[in-house]
Amino acid sequence: MAFLDSTVLNVALPAVQKDLGATAEEVQWIYGAYALVLTALMLVGGSLGDRYGRRRVFVVGAAVFGAASVWCALAPGAEQLIIARTALGPGGTLLVPGSLAIFGASIEAEYRTKAI
Repeated sequence: MAFLDSTVLNVALPAVQKDLGATAEEVQWIYGAYALVLTALMLVGGSLGDRYGRRRVFVVGAAVFGAASVWCALAPGAEQLIIARTALGPGGTLLVPGSLAIFGASIEAEYRTKAI
């Protein structure tokens, strides 16, 4: 979900800009806010998984990501969408390292590359 979110938005950005009447600067923030927060907190997400349990942190990340995704879908304007996309970041931060760690622990070494 976390990686797909960026890809899907790339395709939808022109329509989002038109529908929300967003400026070029706002469109850059709509795209970049999520990536900025996700990247900045990635190590924190992995550390939280090690400390509190990968599954627990992954589930919390999925809940945060899901709630922020709904917020994005309902955002009435560019400013709200930027804030909602920023809120996606912490959810993705908990999902990405957790999913890779769960894969690593659950799948035999010879099949991991194919699974990922």
